[in-house]
Amino acid sequence: MTVVGLPRRLLAEFLGTALLVTVVVGSGIAAAALSPDDVGLQLLENSTATVFGLAVLILMFGPVSGAHFNPVVTAADWLLGRRAGTGITGSDALAYAAVQVIGGVAGAWLANVMFDRRVFELATKDRISTGHLVGEVVATAGLIALIFTLARTGRAGLSAAAVGAYIGAAYWFTSSTSFANPAVTVGRMFSDTFAGIAPGSAPGFIGAEVVGALIGLALVAVLYPDAPDTAGDVVVPHHNGTHAFDSHVDQRSSS
Repeated sequence: MTVVGLPRRLLAEFLGTALLVTVVVGSGIAAAALSPDDVGLQLLENSTATVFGLAVLILMFGPVSGAHFNPVVTAADWLLGRRAGTGITGSDALAYAAVQVIGGVAGAWLANVMFDRRVFELATKDRISTGHLVGEVVATAGLIALIFTLARTGRAGLSAAAVGAYIGAAYWFTSSTSFANPAVTVGRMFSDTFAGIAPGSAPGFIGAEVVGALIGLALVAVLYPDAPDTAGDVVVPHHNGTHAFDSHVDQRSSS
């Protein structure tokens, strides 16, 4: 399989994260306009668009960069795979995280433009509470556990459907509506709309997401001690030049 260079992978991560935030914010704006008096219906419309949009973006960009679109997924990939030499390198992980955050902000701006809002604005929707923070821990832990379990069990090809379904469900079963992504959290600060989050609430959400990622990784390590061997296949199998992709396919098919 051809090695994908870092510039192409960074472009894929930037575009994927930007479009993910555009889907989340844009569908939130549309939902508020279409169903102004029914918050439940607004959330249904917002979550449905996110499920399909996220699945499509994973399918589109996964073969290039792995479709992380999320700094805690990238960090988890590095943490889990660093000893086995299968995950993303530290320098690449930092570059991924940087373009993911920049992409998140750009995606919010794009949504604002499409719906004739001010391009540059800050959200005023406070979301900080104990329940919201616990919800973010739960949402992120589940996401990390799902992604790395799929990679370890040779089912990473199902990630588009499985991750989309999980996030869609977590919109409803978590009090925070499952941001589960620091880049998305930062991006949603820049649209004062249904999906926005006030800057004062964002640090708490990001901290909870980091805690949730560590819990998710711990679960994976306990359930699948050999998970580091397949860390490079997260979220979607791709070849970034840091591990022998084909050999891992062979190992999984023979296990």
